[in-house]
Amino acid sequence: MPSVREIRGRIKSVKNTARVTSAMQMVAASKMRRAQDQVVRSRPYAQKLRAILAGLAAQGGGDGEYTHPLLQSRSVKNVLLLEITPDRGLAGGLPSNLNRAAAGFMQQQHAPVSVVTVGRKGKEFMARTGQNIQASLPGLGDQPSLGDCLPITALVAQLYTDGTVDEVHVAYTRFINTLIQEPVVAQLLPIKAGELEEPGVPVDYEYEPDPETVLNTLLPRFLDTQVYQAVLESSASEQSARMVAMRNATDAADEMVDGLTLELNKARQAMITAELLDLVGGVAALEG
Repeated sequence: MPSVREIRGRIKSVKNTARVTSAMQMVAASKMRRAQDQVVRSRPYAQKLRAILAGLAAQGGGDGEYTHPLLQSRSVKNVLLLEITPDRGLAGGLPSNLNRAAAGFMQQQHAPVSVVTVGRKGKEFMARTGQNIQASLPGLGDQPSLGDCLPITALVAQLYTDGTVDEVHVAYTRFINTLIQEPVVAQLLPIKAGELEEPGVPVDYEYEPDPETVLNTLLPRFLDTQVYQAVLESSASEQSARMVAMRNATDAADEMVDGLTLELNKARQAMITAELLDLVGGVAALEG
């Protein structure tokens, strides 16, 4: 059995760890609230933009009238995966779950897949597994802005429009709630007009100068919004997962302290019992 001094040292160490994880939990909770607010504020804009594009696509009649490069489908010979992951760890199983989903998607493809990573965890995984990394970008911090995402969108759009890749997918973690974050792999390019349509979307607007011009202007903005929304969802998911992980670590440390305290009490009792036995034995020896 460890000595009383050793057990006290372990209790002190675990308590220090619990203080650190508790502080990290509070920091993550504060960042999570800001990230959730960003996600909630951005969703109405993304939904309205999708509705407008659905109306424009419906006016086009689906007969190939619109020829914007982001709408053009072609034979898939090369696929690009944009993976958005955290830069830091201590977020539970979130990075590994997303990497697993990305790896599963890549294995299902019949064409070669290259990768653009945003965040250190994705870069490390793709490099470790020997994937073809087209570009690797750092994470966008705790409060990403639309301007931060524009270089990512420009790179992806350039690779698609110049024919380097024929299809683009984005892998990110969708924020459901504080306890649930879902890995998602969704198609980004080409934009399919049919997938924009939603029930009840009005299609009787009049557009100036004409629907095609408006659509061609909004499509790049829609791509920017899609990437920005994925980044915001990933940021909120990361902070939520980190808060939950730190809370679980704090709870585990508290339970460990309780167990060590019980062990300490047993060790002290054993030590006192041994000392009492020595005293009784000494008294008996003197009386004999």
